[in-house]
Amino acid sequence: MKLSVGGALKLTFRPWVEGLEHVPAEGPAILASNHLSFSDSFFLPAVLDRKVTFIAKQEYFTTPGLKGRLTAAFFKGVGQLPVDRSGSRGAGEAAIKAGIEVIKRGELFGIYPEGTRSPDGRLYRGKPGGLARVALATGAPVIPVAMIDTEKIQPPGQVMPKLMRPGIRIGKPLDFSRYHGMDGDRFILRSVTDEVMYEIMKLSGQEYVDIYATAAKRQIADAEAARKQAEKEKDKHKSGA
Repeated sequence: MKLSVGGALKLTFRPWVEGLEHVPAEGPAILASNHLSFSDSFFLPAVLDRKVTFIAKQEYFTTPGLKGRLTAAFFKGVGQLPVDRSGSRGAGEAAIKAGIEVIKRGELFGIYPEGTRSPDGRLYRGKPGGLARVALATGAPVIPVAMIDTEKIQPPGQVMPKLMRPGIRIGKPLDFSRYHGMDGDRFILRSVTDEVMYEIMKLSGQEYVDIYATAAKRQIADAEAARKQAEKEKDKHKSGA
């Protein structure tokens, strides 16, 4: 299915790619990418000859009915790995464990250090968990990746995708073997994550914001709620005038 999905994406959207030579032909590596769109996990594997495994909510694989089975088949076909979010440790520990297993098999593991999609196209602070811990526990090289314009293909609320060419820039591998086994040191985890995010910023050209994307989303939601409340109060005042 990867071949059919990848071929269809390349034929339809014709993504441009720079730096393919930085992805090893064999052996383990971590692809650390910015995250602009739901489609990022499909476009990146589509342009590579090797399989890339990303993590996805387990719900995508367990939904009943025909639609659920088709969704599960699609996600499996494009290299998505189900992760159980239940339990006291949540998805974070499950994702780290899954990533380490992928690396141990000598494969490519894809991860989004921001932890969620950017709410406004800017690059947000990387979370010092999954990426750094998998890298330091395994010694695998980290390859920074920048997705370009993928958020413009299908903005929130738009049903039909826009036919345009997204881009992918792949940077040189980063070697963190000097920190091997130090995945329990939070200062080292922060340093590794920040170094990777800096390389992604250079590749993507995005404005960097030194807060987490989850916090930015809360701020945006709070501001929108406040705006709606203000409009409601204004309308109420007008009607009572």
